[in-house]
Amino acid sequence: MIQTLKLRKIGNSVGVTFSKELLGKLNLSEGDTVFVTETEHGLQLSAYNPEFEKAMTIYREGSQKFRHARNWLSE
Repeated sequence: MIQTLKLRKIGNSVGVTFSKELLGKLNLSEGDTVFVTETEHGLQLSAYNPEFEKAMTIYREGSQKFRHARNWLSE
C-alpha cells in the first residue's frame, strides 16, 4: 500500500495528516507517538518502539533466568 501524506504548517512547525484508514492500520490515534527508523531501503514509520522492544527482551531473559526466585517471592 502506498499513500501520499501532505505536510502542513502548524504554528511554527510542520505536521503530517493521516487518513482515518491509515490511522486504523497503524492502530494510532491523536496524541500517540510514532517512530521513524532508518533502514537500508529508506525511512520506516511505525508505532513500534524498537528501544522498548529491546528493554522487554532483556526483561524476559532475566525473568526467565530468575523465575524460581520470583515465584518464591510471590508465595
